Amino acid sequence: MVEVLVPAGRVVRWCENFARRHEGATYDVLGGALRARGTDGAVGVLRLPFDRAYDGPPEPVGLAAASEPPASWGILLVRKGGFAVGRLSGPDLVEHKIGQRHVQGRTKAGGQSQQRFARRRDNQARAAYEAAADHAARILTGPLEALVTGGDRAAVDAVLADPRLTRADGVRVGLWLPVPDPKRGVFDAAVRDALSVVVTVEESSS
Repeated sequence: MVEVLVPAGRVVRWCENFARRHEGATYDVLGGALRARGTDGAVGVLRLPFDRAYDGPPEPVGLAAASEPPASWGILLVRKGGFAVGRLSGPDLVEHKIGQRHVQGRTKAGGQSQQRFARRRDNQARAAYEAAADHAARILTGPLEALVTGGDRAAVDAVLADPRLTRADGVRVGLWLPVPDPKRGVFDAAVRDALSVVVTVEESSS
């Protein structure tokens, strides 16, 4: 099984290509998703972004039209080397902050030196998470309909453990973005991925 992220504007073309590869396709709506079944037994399941359920007509055009983003949503990417947080209105970025923090890499030293190094590294990571939480608490204000997260799971959990972010954590969606250190290009790509339709494909075993 393969999972891909398809921008809403390319959903119809993706389905056309799926039908071409599998000698035709029929569509139905099942479990809040659009399902494409090829004549050779291959199956593609298309789910709306932001964990929304689809209950429209069984056709790609309908799913693409239903892929509009929420009026207010956020994105939070955290790794030990940095963070990026943004608040968006539909597809438009309202406010964001990207920050890098120095966290030392691992050492091969042993004994007490290694222990001191580990404590220093943990303290640096903690400071980085606190900085990310401060900016997230400022930017992810007001009512949010969804929060997309990515980076390092433990780092994201550490940031969202801040009491000021309880409401944002409560609207976290299932999509996870395994991004590298979130610089501006990575952040922009993550926003595009967050807006995309989630497609899983299971090819025919025959």
